[in-house]
Amino acid sequence: EVQFVESGGGLVQAGGSRRLSCVVSGFTLDDYAIGWFRQAPGKEREGVSCISSWDGYTTYADSVKGRFTISSDVAKNTVYLQMTSLKPEDTAVYYCAVPLGRDCRPEDVDSWGQGTQVTVSP
Repeated sequence: EVQFVESGGGLVQAGGSRRLSCVVSGFTLDDYAIGWFRQAPGKEREGVSCISSWDGYTTYADSVKGRFTISSDVAKNTVYLQMTSLKPEDTAVYYCAVPLGRDCRPEDVDSWGQGTQVTVSP
C-alpha cells in the first residue's frame, strides 16, 4: 500500500520560509516521479513541483520558480519542498503524490495523502 505522510506546514509571515517533508512508503523514490501539489480554498488543485529521483529531472510551476526547491533523499524515502519568499497566495493545503509521468499534473495522480496546511500571513 502506497502511503504519504506530509509534514512541515504551519503559519508563516510573507517573505518567510518553510520546508515541507513527505515520507513515502510502499514504493521507492527511484521507481517513480513524485511531487508536491497544492489546493487553495475555492481553487483547483495544481502541480507545484515534481522530481524524478533517478536522473534529478525537476519541474516547477511558473508561480514558484526561483522561490521553491524540490529535493529527495532516496535513502530516507523522503521528498522535500523548500519554500522561500513566501507570499499570501501560496496559502494552500500541500500534498505530495506520485503522478503518472513527468508532467506534474494532478489529474495524473491516483492516490492522495492528508496534506499539510501552509498559511502565509500578509
